[in-house]
Amino acid sequence: MTRLRNAALLIAASGLVVLPGQAAAPPYDTPAKVAYMVDLSSGATLYAKDADRRMPPASLAKMMTVYVAFDLVKQGKLKLSDMATVSPETWKKWHGPAAGSTMFLSVGEQVSIANLLFGIVTLSGNDACVVLAEHIAGTEPAFVAVMNQKAKDLGLTNSHFGTSNGWPDNGVTYVTARDLAKLATATIQNYPDMYKTFYSRPNFTWGKTLGSGADITQANRDPLLGRVAGADGLKTGHTEEAGYGFTGSAEQNGRRLVMVLAGLDSFNQRISESVSFMNWGFRAWQAKPLFPAGKQVDTAPVQLGAARSVGLVAPKNLTVTIPAGLTSDVKLTVAYTGPLKAPIKKGDHVADLVARTGDGPPQVMPLVAANDVTAAGFFGRIGNGVHRLFGGS
Repeated sequence: MTRLRNAALLIAASGLVVLPGQAAAPPYDTPAKVAYMVDLSSGATLYAKDADRRMPPASLAKMMTVYVAFDLVKQGKLKLSDMATVSPETWKKWHGPAAGSTMFLSVGEQVSIANLLFGIVTLSGNDACVVLAEHIAGTEPAFVAVMNQKAKDLGLTNSHFGTSNGWPDNGVTYVTARDLAKLATATIQNYPDMYKTFYSRPNFTWGKTLGSGADITQANRDPLLGRVAGADGLKTGHTEEAGYGFTGSAEQNGRRLVMVLAGLDSFNQRISESVSFMNWGFRAWQAKPLFPAGKQVDTAPVQLGAARSVGLVAPKNLTVTIPAGLTSDVKLTVAYTGPLKAPIKKGDHVADLVARTGDGPPQVMPLVAANDVTAAGFFGRIGNGVHRLFGGS
């Protein structure tokens, strides 16, 4: 069962000054049909407009294609230096004006996985997605099956993929803004080095023009790059069906925000609204510290362990997000499924710190084990049983 433990008295120990008052969410109005923003430093949802509506992702689906590749690289099953070959069939289908965004790959060309990833992220190349998919899984449908398994693993409960590049497929492929934010968050947190390498490049050069054979350089369509401090990803998308959309992220002063906009009317509206929305997230909200990294927040009982309890520690600086310029009551609870069962390794995510401010949704932050707790031996289990029998805690 999940246990909740009141940790309100710990606020004073953390150095947070809390004064009475209600923290109403700062207003924001957007022409986007769908909008969502989360503060990763606290887990706070700052804005949600139809965040669970299923919608076609267009090229935002490519974030999952990239995620699958990043995961395989991390596992050592794929190397960035591996070479993929552009098949004649794939080249025929994914070149020319009717093929949408392209990396301008050539038939029979060999391209490294790294360059294909730049082609997908920076250039939104539909051709690059299919070449990568075929190299990894043999066929695009086989790769799409991997995409859907990863979506399931990540808890993207309202998403399904039918292609590697988000090309319209009569509704087979759909996502939600909340799921896109989860995918962006997982990309940033699980593969920080590759995220930094591939998602913030301002432009990329690949392919040659017909006739003169000049290099083709295309700009990254990310509307935040160069316009919002700390912006470093992620992906734009556009089809007639989906409109103009964007999933983006930026980090300022230790706060990282992830935003999703969808259903905008034009390329320029996507730029202006993305910049406005992200700036609002940083300016209208503020982070207040709760516990520094390494600080013990609480303890939790351990069942069948060499120790009867384990410390619950902040794995990073933990903060609560409240409207800028205001103070608010903060109620803290520690939640875990308990008692925890040994063995436990130091650094395991075993509990959560839940912060509530005013009428806003809870802000959930992970807590990790302060140390290893091995399983109790035979006599240790007997001792624990006697201890519980006579009222120990």
